[in-house]
Amino acid sequence: MNYTKAQPVFRRGDEIFMKEALRYADFAFRRGEVPVGAVIVRGNEIISRGYNRREFGKNALFHAEISAIDKACKKLGGWRLVGCDMYVTLEPCPMCAGAIINSRIENLYFGAYDLKNGCFGSLMNMAEYPFTSKPFVHGGIMEKECSQKLSEFFAILRKKH
Repeated sequence: MNYTKAQPVFRRGDEIFMKEALRYADFAFRRGEVPVGAVIVRGNEIISRGYNRREFGKNALFHAEISAIDKACKKLGGWRLVGCDMYVTLEPCPMCAGAIINSRIENLYFGAYDLKNGCFGSLMNMAEYPFTSKPFVHGGIMEKECSQKLSEFFAILRKKH
């Protein structure tokens, strides 16, 4: 598969929302989790936040995106997140890509590309399949900052082992 990055498409406020996702990635980092953070936005309001908690929770489902989707559904009172956008520091994996599609999130903005597990352009692109609903995908938003946080985390992890 040929791998090409699309140029990031910036909207007003993207940097603010991605910085909040990075703040939540820091929470994960300080807890020894892979530093991924996510926020869900409706209009200009952040309605939920999440970060990786797999190690602490001993659960493969505890990804930042799943946590943010769960909180948004509870806050809005339903499983359809129509009119909502997600900002996440790392390109979503297959599980999270499916949850994003199924929850009807309209736009996905992610920072770092994940060449090994990313399912919105790197390994595969779930947005190209004929699902009932799928998000518009914008990758590479604050990519340098998001990638740097992941690199720092894995460098520390390698030193420990």
